[in-house]
Amino acid sequence: MSDLVEGRVVRVDAKVCHVELGDEVLLAAPRGALFEGLAGVKNPIAVGDQVRLDPRSDPLALVEVLPRRNWLSRVASSHDPREQVLAANVDQLLVFASVAHPKFSSNRTDRILAACQWHGIPAVLVLNKIDLDKKGLTAELRATYESVPVPILETCAVDGRGLDELKELLRDKVTVLYGPSGAGKSTTLNAIQPGLGLKVGKISRHWEQGRHTTTHSRLIPLEQGGWVIDTPGIRVFRLHGVKKDQIRDLFPEFVRVQGRCKYPNCTHDHEPECAVLDALEEGAIANTRYMSYLEMLVEAAPDDFAYDDEEDEEDDALE
Repeated sequence: MSDLVEGRVVRVDAKVCHVELGDEVLLAAPRGALFEGLAGVKNPIAVGDQVRLDPRSDPLALVEVLPRRNWLSRVASSHDPREQVLAANVDQLLVFASVAHPKFSSNRTDRILAACQWHGIPAVLVLNKIDLDKKGLTAELRATYESVPVPILETCAVDGRGLDELKELLRDKVTVLYGPSGAGKSTTLNAIQPGLGLKVGKISRHWEQGRHTTTHSRLIPLEQGGWVIDTPGIRVFRLHGVKKDQIRDLFPEFVRVQGRCKYPNCTHDHEPECAVLDALEEGAIANTRYMSYLEMLVEAAPDDFAYDDEEDEEDDALE
């Protein structure tokens, strides 16, 4: 079909996709054939996908999703073990985490960093709201994650610290911003691009977490060059398709020493003469990182989908 035209998906709603085509964004309805034979995948189309449209149809039809160079996905929800693709064809991911209000979550951070390892996406940890750090947590977190190693950027939208470095990091790249509601993603984007006008949520005092403001992943162009994919503040992130014996390879500090374990298939859980457990005891591996690993190891059991009751914060798209 030589008459097809190519575009990029910038947003996905329940029945329609917003597709960037040249200098305009058009609405396109996905063809039913895209939903056939998904084999455990919840959504056939994601933000960042390159797609082909049939301009002769009315309404405009999205007929094909081109092969992805990479993608970020998770288990869809506590009740749905299918793969949910959150973004596709990206250059990097920034894990946004506040050092306070809401408090930093090692478990959440380690899961998304492991997902980036799994999908081959470069990741940077952004420690935000450093003006609220009264206990030296920023320095502790920097020491923990630099030892992985993970690149670290410290930011504060209130006084501007780190924002110039962040702008350079985003320049001319497609970047996923991922973090909990309330971590300051929208506030920071508004600070580096005045006039963007992204909605900013308040923090719930009772639950010490952000109130959900972004309801869909969307691709946002930057005036300086580049694009960011702002994702909803999903509370629970579980890796999809990772087997139990592959989890250990998603922790770089484990990979450096696990060749010295007595058993080549060591789970680093209970075996004798385990080099990872030795490194943990010596302080070379952070206890928080190891605890994240153990929880992910349990979840990776082949028949284990008995997850906590945490609902999706992102509206179901293209069901």
